[in-house]
Amino acid sequence: MKRNKRTYLVLSAAALVIVVVWLLLPSQSALKQPATWQRVASPGPLSAAHAHLENNCAACHTPVKGIEAANCIVCHANDESILQRQPTSFHASISSCKECHLEHQGRAVRATNMDHYALVEIGLRQLKDDDADSESEALREHLVAWANHRSSPHAHITPDEAVLNCATCHLNDDRHFQLFGQDCAQCHATDRWTIPEFQHPSPSSTDCAQCHQAPPSHYMMHFKMISARVAGKPHARVDQCFQCHQTTSWNDIKGAGWYKHH
Repeated sequence: MKRNKRTYLVLSAAALVIVVVWLLLPSQSALKQPATWQRVASPGPLSAAHAHLENNCAACHTPVKGIEAANCIVCHANDESILQRQPTSFHASISSCKECHLEHQGRAVRATNMDHYALVEIGLRQLKDDDADSESEALREHLVAWANHRSSPHAHITPDEAVLNCATCHLNDDRHFQLFGQDCAQCHATDRWTIPEFQHPSPSSTDCAQCHQAPPSHYMMHFKMISARVAGKPHARVDQCFQCHQTTSWNDIKGAGWYKHH
């Protein structure tokens, strides 16, 4: 008896849901319009950059297959601002876009979400494609074995992320001028450049010039006329950073406090 009552309640609830959905759906004539189906099925509004495609799902989505890179290439193949810049030129050979470019999150959300781990997966997948030669396949096996048997360089990066060659995209960001090589992953993480564990040498250190290069203005009359005088060190040399600067910040000047004049 209880089972029959429970079944009746379930069927009644299902019938109620069907009626509500039927009442909320557009008329049958409207359902025949593709734009109506797209509005009903859309998981959310597109970003501001793609807002003009709101009612044209086929511009990005391929039936059955979903989002394909070929659909993105139709519009972005000649995007010189991306393809000709060193940090983003890798887009010319990428085979997938959807891992890092997420849509349907609203107008105010940027559609780019850089995912370094996704780049690892894409790269390894490319090396395993049917068109990949034996050398590419051997390289993939080597990278996978290297990542599986190698511990992380530090706690802020995974062995898989360490497979990436950071310098191919970030060489222009290297403030060390390659003095520490090109294996950025030895110290840096993929989500930020800063290193939480970094310990600056003692404030009494006098070897600042080994790591820090003075700005161009310090090699002009500006240094003697303004910079050195503000710090009260008119006889300081350009390579004697410790005479004027503190280790807290370049703009924290000894005897003057926070001072920015460049």
